Formats: sequence, C-alpha cells, structure tokens
Amino acid sequence: MRVYRFDKHGGLDGLHLHDEPVPSPQRGELLLRIKAVSLNYRDIAIPLGRYVRDAKPGLVPCSDAAAEVVEVGDGVDDYRPGDRVVSTFQPRWFGGPLPATANSDSYGSGQDGWLTEYKVVSQESVVAVPPALPDEQAATLPCAGVTAWNALGGPVPIRAGQTVLTLGSGGVSVFAVQLAKLLGARVIATTSSTQKAQTLKSLGAEDVINYRDDPEWGEQVRQLTAGRGADRVVEVGGPATIEQSLRAVAIGGEVTLIGFLSEDNPGIDYFLLKGAGATTRSITVGDRTDLQDLVRAVTTTGLTPVIDHVFEFSDATAAFERLREGKHLGKIVIRVD
Repeated sequence: MRVYRFDKHGGLDGLHLHDEPVPSPQRGELLLRIKAVSLNYRDIAIPLGRYVRDAKPGLVPCSDAAAEVVEVGDGVDDYRPGDRVVSTFQPRWFGGPLPATANSDSYGSGQDGWLTEYKVVSQESVVAVPPALPDEQAATLPCAGVTAWNALGGPVPIRAGQTVLTLGSGGVSVFAVQLAKLLGARVIATTSSTQKAQTLKSLGAEDVINYRDDPEWGEQVRQLTAGRGADRVVEVGGPATIEQSLRAVAIGGEVTLIGFLSEDNPGIDYFLLKGAGATTRSITVGDRTDLQDLVRAVTTTGLTPVIDHVFEFSDATAAFERLREGKHLGKIVIRVD
C-alpha cells in the first residue's frame, strides 16, 4: 500500500511516499480503506516545528479521515465490510476528562496518522457515517467540526439570540459560523479578505470585520452589539489575538481557547483578563460522543461542510503547501483513491 510519512521535521519537504504491507486486523480491530483525509493546522505545525507538544519524526501525518471497512477482526459486532466510518481525533477519549495518554495517542504526533491507503484501528476509535454524507465532507468533521461543536456546546451551550464571534476563515471558524446559525445565534466574524468576507456573510455572518483595517476589532465588536460584547468568542488565533478577544467578550461570556495560529506572544494583561468578567475555557477538540452528536446534526440539518480544495493522493504535498499559504477558506481535503 502507499503511505506518506514525514521522515524528518524541519519543513514540508520531509513528506515522502512509501510502499508498505497492508496490515491485518486483530481481535476487536477493523481494516479500513481510507477514502479521504482532511488537513488541520497541526498537520503543518508538527513538521515545521511549531507544535506545542512533543512530536515523533517518521510518522504518518493527519488525524481526520473517512474510510470504508474492508475486514473485521474477531469480536467485532458494530461494523461489517462496506460500512463507512470517520476517525475520532482522540482514539481513546470516549467521555469524561481527557485521558492522560492523549499526547501519545494523538495521530501524527504520538502515533501513525491517516494519510495512507489502508489502516487498522480499534472498532471504538471510529464513528459510523450515513451513506448520504460524501467522503470528502465526512473527513472534515473529526477535528474542525467537533472543535466548533464543543466550543459552542458546553458546558454552557449557546442559545438563540446570543452573539458568537469567530476569527478568520479556517476550518474551525467556518464550522462555528454554520453551527451558530443553526442554533439561532448572531455571528460576527473577522477576516482580512474582502472576498472571504462575502463568503462568510453568505454562510450566515451578519457582520464581518476586517482585522487589518481595524486592528482594535474588539472595540468594533462592542459597537456592533450596543456595548454588550460577544457571548462566545471562538479563539483560534492564540497569543496575537487574545487581547482583542478579551476586549470583545461580554461580561459573563466565554472565550473558548482553541488554536495557536500565531507565533507572536506579547503576553496577557492580568487586569484585562480579570476585568473582562468572562470565562476562558481551553478545549482539545472533543470526545467520541461529540463526534457522534455532530454527525447526527449534520445529517439531520443538511449542513454542508465548506471545502476549499480537494487534492489527489499523489499531490498530497501541494495540499500541505496550500495550508501553509493560509489563503484557504474552510477545509483542505486529500482524496485517497
């Protein structure tokens, strides 16, 4: 089978194609034929040395995939050949607190990921998807979709009439716009692109702020909400955006800490943090139940994940380069066929 590995870190040129044996499922395991893989920022952060956790070199990258069951091992009752599934971002997080083994379990950093033609996994580390959901769309759900779902969902869910602020136009932010609209919330988004602003509005954002034209966009959010601020800030930027997010959040609201797209770290003003009168909640995607709930929500509502571009398996390096350029809107997908 064909499989990609980052043989070394330090750049995207470490990604190489290998020929390896097709694995066999043991008791409780599934042999999967991978159909589509979607990329997340961590997939370039790891080889570029920007990831916030330790990562092993030589691993197969990527955490998100849609696949078809080819063969089942002994003791598998939940799936049979021909069934369609998606990966769970954390293969052993079924509910409750994040497992202590989360780092070593993580695909692409602690163990082999999904950018391969075949993969063997435990039956508990995937979730079934309905036939109506195309492979490319299904592959976008495990990380970006679940993260947005978790950001808006709990422990205090967003309700109709509240305001959600999203930052940029990456996978998590675009999913957050779509899901917030399903919940009846008002959405304010930020971007630096006029073209992307139009797309964000077409997805449901009532207002879009150009953060390059208005670097003090936190105050602009307050003006747009009659001084109240946003009830939920989906904070994907990290150190470079947290100050404005704290200025934008409403008293009693929440800044959900997700990403680290920026490397600049000017530090956090303690008095701004305390004075915001809001909660900060750090999340790491979500558990298996979150993914199951999201799949049901997408299926029931007809929500269509936004895909920027679909690359062929043989052109995987170009997909990673597209992600590094940062010009995409929504998800980048690699078709494995």
